[in-house]
Amino acid sequence: MNKSELIAAVAEKAGITKTQADAALTAITDNIAGVLVQGETITLPGFGTFSLGERAARTGRNPKTGEALEIAASRAAKFKQAKALKEALNAD
Repeated sequence: MNKSELIAAVAEKAGITKTQADAALTAITDNIAGVLVQGETITLPGFGTFSLGERAARTGRNPKTGEALEIAASRAAKFKQAKALKEALNAD
């Protein structure tokens, strides 16, 4: 599912226009990103938790040449699914 398909599905389920669904989805993703940039965590009960992870600097290898190279430290978004979501995904 891509963004336009998600917008259409949200619009249909919520009984709103696609424009309104697009605005809502954009607001949600922008706010999640803003919270993560500030180093905070956002929890959506029954769905999961978004948090900020730190990756240490490390030495890697160029797969083509085998040459060692330094990979800089970075920050990345992490997601931990809630128990309810895990159970829903694994229901037979």
